[in-house]
Amino acid sequence: MRRNAPYRWHYECGLMHRAIEQVWRRTREARYYDYIKRDIDAFVGEDGSIRTYAVKEYNLDQINPGRSLLMLYRETGEDKYKQAACLLREQLHGQPRTSEGGFWHKKIYPHQVWLDGIYMALPFYAEFGRMFGEPAVFDDAALQIIVVEEHARDARTGLLYHCWDESRQMAWADPQTGCSPHFWGRAMGWYAMAMVDVLDYLPQDHPSRKMIVEIFERMAAALVRVQDAPSGLWRQVLDQGSRAGNYLEASASCMFVYSIAKAVRQGTLCENYLDAARKGYQGIVDHLIRVNDKGQVNLENTCGSAGLGGTPYRDGSYEYYVNEKIVVNDYKGAGAFVLASLEMEAAP
Repeated sequence: MRRNAPYRWHYECGLMHRAIEQVWRRTREARYYDYIKRDIDAFVGEDGSIRTYAVKEYNLDQINPGRSLLMLYRETGEDKYKQAACLLREQLHGQPRTSEGGFWHKKIYPHQVWLDGIYMALPFYAEFGRMFGEPAVFDDAALQIIVVEEHARDARTGLLYHCWDESRQMAWADPQTGCSPHFWGRAMGWYAMAMVDVLDYLPQDHPSRKMIVEIFERMAAALVRVQDAPSGLWRQVLDQGSRAGNYLEASASCMFVYSIAKAVRQGTLCENYLDAARKGYQGIVDHLIRVNDKGQVNLENTCGSAGLGGTPYRDGSYEYYVNEKIVVNDYKGAGAFVLASLEMEAAP
């Protein structure tokens, strides 16, 4: 399911599968659907069990590949996909929460709410609720988005911090707010994609829909303010400009282009925002895409990984974010690039 890593159920592959699914829907070429089904079938047993997955880890990252289970159940009607999706739903039933109901990112990260987790769990959760008639899911999904903004948004910049620790016990947590110290690009990218994807399933008359649209509008305005003017891209640490080491980062840039362009198509944002999306997409093509002598397209400058768990070196500092490994053709960047490309093709 994931190249160059142990073969396991993994959120990055969930993003890549989603991108490939959208290519399949656009082209109707069976090879794209067949690839997803073959990959998922390597993990899902006839009884709906999922190899390498454990409910009791309560890890939101492992929910994201479930979107392909819902697609395959819809397309085939095979019960194993429904049962596997219900297994992921079972995790969310028991997911540990903050006092206000926000999901902990993982059981091993108590009291921590990460922007990343909003994308990992909520699009699947909202689609599951729509598919299987669980309207209470919409209330819970909306709550997750709202709680994060209430605690992680910086009033001065409008940007959101990577993580919020309700207990304020982590070394990186601000003793007053519980927030981590910096605005990491991809964390906000996950959050942005989560909102536009959840809005695909949230009923038009849901009482929290207007609030989520307003959250997205505030966030989009803040993102445009920190968009790099010369390149149209976004940097690894969003508000630090051209500070030493603060590179133009691919996955966040692709995620923002996708989310802004899709929000315009949905009617969540006004059409004026397409200018930022177009500028961002052109920046990706001009600065981050390289075609080798074999004609292969490569996406450069993706942050390989960044997190705020208990490992001492993951201290949330500026130096930590800009010194994590930078990789080429990482799924987190490539999947977002495909999605961004499809949205820009559909843009007026």
